[in-house]
Amino acid sequence: MTRVTAFIVQSFAAGRGNVLKADKQIPCNSADAARRMAERLSATKLGVVAFSTSGDAELGEFDDLPIILFKVGQLPAAFED
Repeated sequence: MTRVTAFIVQSFAAGRGNVLKADKQIPCNSADAARRMAERLSATKLGVVAFSTSGDAELGEFDDLPIILFKVGQLPAAFED
């Protein structure tokens, strides 16, 4: 099993009612790149979170709890402290 770390940016837009709609996840090459991308998106999105998660990409098994690198705005409960 080879563990890898994935750096992901997830942004959210307004859905119907008061529901947040998740945009397509953006993979990044590093924690700094994810943070910068999230900061740029925060100007136009209701909420943005950058996080990292580690696991086995071949098996598709990743840690249950991501490490939050940056977050701002309205986010689902899963990203609350």
